[in-house]
Amino acid sequence: MGLFSSHAALAARYDAARASGRMPTGVVMDRLLSASEAIIDGRRTVTAGTHNYLGLAFDETCIEAAVAAVRREGTGTCGSRIANGSFADHVALEAELAAFHGLRHAMTFSTGYQANLGVISSLVGAGDFLLLDADSHASIYDACKQTQASAIRFKHNDPANLDARLRRLTGEPGDKLVVVEGIYSMLGDMAPLKAIVEVCRRHGAYLLVDEAHSMGVLGARGAGLAEHEGVLDQVDFVVGTFSKSLGAVGGYCVSNHDRFDLLRLACRPYMFTASLPPATAASVRAALKAVAERPELRERLWRNVHRLYAALDDAGFALGPTPSPIIAVRLDSEATTLAMWRALLDAGYYVNVGLPPATPSGESLLRCAISAAHSDAQIDGLAEQLIRLGQDFGALAAPRQAVTGR
Repeated sequence: MGLFSSHAALAARYDAARASGRMPTGVVMDRLLSASEAIIDGRRTVTAGTHNYLGLAFDETCIEAAVAAVRREGTGTCGSRIANGSFADHVALEAELAAFHGLRHAMTFSTGYQANLGVISSLVGAGDFLLLDADSHASIYDACKQTQASAIRFKHNDPANLDARLRRLTGEPGDKLVVVEGIYSMLGDMAPLKAIVEVCRRHGAYLLVDEAHSMGVLGARGAGLAEHEGVLDQVDFVVGTFSKSLGAVGGYCVSNHDRFDLLRLACRPYMFTASLPPATAASVRAALKAVAERPELRERLWRNVHRLYAALDDAGFALGPTPSPIIAVRLDSEATTLAMWRALLDAGYYVNVGLPPATPSGESLLRCAISAAHSDAQIDGLAEQLIRLGQDFGALAAPRQAVTGR
């Protein structure tokens, strides 16, 4: 295999899975019809795996803002902000992000991945300690590789284990940065943030919360889990993305730290990557306003979440521990997961597949991403198909229950 010989085990798994049928990596959306439907293989398909949590990727105000920006400023920035300067929308968006979170400073990145990679690797270095939840996103783990800080994992959502790790570092020179997520992307569970804040304050550790899947979803104004738990003023850094609730692409970090702007000179993913296109910055500004001013979007999202979660839980599926916009159906094998995913797509429902090593404890998952844009009929149809397939493939021990309005 030459250059690819180090990926021999992955190649064997991939080839075996591909031989058994269609792969999740090969799905093409022929045409997007709305925030909840697409044409796939010429068939109208319900999209329940696109993370468009509030449906804002198809919001008319956001679309018009993007169109106007393209006409006014062109299709791209053609370089980084360090080299090509900032557009007015970049500066305005950062001011609005900071104000939305009630913090003083903000900076934007071209992707959420780069936000984590750049901020984390720039905050700690040689002689420092980076403590991360064991179920952290790949971007957080990759940030560990970009810093000379000592990386220490603690048990998932376990403040006591974090406390023990930090206690062992008592007296050690160097800063301690703890990294957790608001809603974890595989099982949809939430961090016990109040307890983690208490542990960090007790040991003098800094705290960064990745609110990628919780911004727009939690909190009275949609600022995320830190707002929801009433500890936003006790979190040192909040990282988020524009590719979930805000319906676009990009990432950001907000903070109250006085020297925050030094990150613009230290974050290589910020300094050496082309900045957000005008259309993206403009659409995100419109989406941010919608998050703040339209709480009914969150209400509709959570109604859909509870409707699907309750139906699948009643049917006997093993799910993530708490309802959230990510509803993970936990299955016993990779083969069953792929087979059910293919059958679900054939029935007109697109969801995500989660397979090891990307999943916690090596589990295989069918992962639904629920939106405020889904109708009751779409939620009920997805539940009915999952229950039918769960029985057909032996993934449900309990008898199938009829789905009723919830």
